[in-house]
Amino acid sequence: MDAVEKFVPVLGRFLLALIFVFGGYNKLSTIGATSAQMTGHGIPFAGLLIYGVIALELGGGLMLMFGLLTRWVGLALFLYLISLAVIFHPYWAMPLEQVREQRASFFGHVAMMGGMLYVFAYGGGAYSLDALLGMVRPRTAAAVV
Repeated sequence: MDAVEKFVPVLGRFLLALIFVFGGYNKLSTIGATSAQMTGHGIPFAGLLIYGVIALELGGGLMLMFGLLTRWVGLALFLYLISLAVIFHPYWAMPLEQVREQRASFFGHVAMMGGMLYVFAYGGGAYSLDALLGMVRPRTAAAVV
């Protein structure tokens, strides 16, 4: 395996994780406002669910960044992104003056979903905690073909 194949997944995981780590960290200081926004979008138990959101964004983002349980974190973030896109950015149901902004946010989430599917499919790579802890399945000749 050449150096590019080892290093690029590290950079990709780090860049994908940044938005979640910063988002989760910022929510720590805006718990009330964020849970009110969630309530405004019809999410029940927002005052309780906000702590799960913070754990997923901050904890899951850090796990993704360091490559720990990478595939499962990628899948969890993929599912989370579906709900964010559909609940918070339904541009198809917005007034015309909000469509452009909401459509851009919606497809930003769709793009991140694509990244999470790659993470789920290919894992954390050679330079990850998964690899260090022996949690990565070794490639076989059949898998490379």
